[in-house]
Amino acid sequence: MMIPPALRRSALRVRRDTGFLATGVPPHLALVPVWSWAATVPAETGDWAMALTAPVALILLAVPVLTAVQRYRHRALLGVDIPRPTPAPQGWSWAAVARRFSLRRIWRQLGYHLLLGPLAAVVELSVLAMAAAGLAGATTLGWVWALPVEVRQDWFDYATRTPCYTVAGIALLCAVPWAAGAAARAESRVAPALLGPSRAQRLQERVEYLAGSRTDLIEAVDAERRRIERDLHDGTQQRLVSLAVNLGLAMATRPDLPGEARQALAEAHLEAKEAIAELNDLVRGLHPAVLEDRGLDAALSGLAARVPVPVRLRVDLEERVVPAVESVAYFVISEALANVTKHAGATRAEVTVRRVGKVLRLNVTDDGLGGADASAGTGLSGLAKRVGSVDGTFRVSSPVGGPTIIAAELPCER
Repeated sequence: MMIPPALRRSALRVRRDTGFLATGVPPHLALVPVWSWAATVPAETGDWAMALTAPVALILLAVPVLTAVQRYRHRALLGVDIPRPTPAPQGWSWAAVARRFSLRRIWRQLGYHLLLGPLAAVVELSVLAMAAAGLAGATTLGWVWALPVEVRQDWFDYATRTPCYTVAGIALLCAVPWAAGAAARAESRVAPALLGPSRAQRLQERVEYLAGSRTDLIEAVDAERRRIERDLHDGTQQRLVSLAVNLGLAMATRPDLPGEARQALAEAHLEAKEAIAELNDLVRGLHPAVLEDRGLDAALSGLAARVPVPVRLRVDLEERVVPAVESVAYFVISEALANVTKHAGATRAEVTVRRVGKVLRLNVTDDGLGGADASAGTGLSGLAKRVGSVDGTFRVSSPVGGPTIIAAELPCER
């Protein structure tokens, strides 16, 4: 006879939950003799110091072991992983010592093993007793005949009591899956909250993970941008240069070409040179090679030389910063100078870059018309997001009539 899959799954679930509850009784009651002894012996002997020292030491030594047992029990029987708290930093600094001997962590585990553990054991024993009573009652008709006749006559009445015992046992067995499941679920929710990392620790770990992921993503994007720049510079750009040279040689070496053909060659040569110029701008917009090879000072010098308005550049860097910060700083200044050229109507600009401690400070000032607003959805909002990607700060001061000051601070150490 085939057992229905739903019934088989229900039976397996009941066996899992009851097994989980049964294995929880010993570790939950492990400290009961210790604190019972600590509560009774001092009152009898009067030596409180000696009588409390041993129980406290035993409890402190047993708590990590019992916590490990509970982690293994939840993982093996319910598939619930109770993560370990964040390891304390090494060393003897105040922060390391405070993390290593965190009272909050210790009290949470002590509260679980000393208070909630015995309560959970009472619930577990109640559910197990319900299962045993239900099994005994449901099988009364089978085992009652093994009892002596006197016992059957005194305690059991085959006609009236035995069927009642059977019905009651079946009812208890029907209630066991619900009770065992509810107890197991309740314990699997309480244990991770007290034996695992606290909510603050989980949030801190999540923030650190997201910060690391964001850093990796930014570095990956920068690396991909540099790869595209190299491919365009070494591949497409060189092909266009070769095409322009060949077209120029064709016009110079073939004076006997018809006028229409010469005009077509001249137009193609001009379009090739314009494509090369546009590709140069695109490559510099992706990631200028000089920024990677020679650093921020050289890249900004070339950038300032290409701006139509006079730019006073001051770069005070004793050493190079990390590539991601260099890239953000370059593009912030590049976009700011592009805005000066296109929208500000300025006659001059000033760019200052200096490192103060662990912060790289950028300032771009122009004497233009002012009125720039970073919250209006313009290119300045994109600059603010780019600066925010490395946990930097971005400020714009642009009163009507000028001057406009764009300031950014970028952390140099990440």
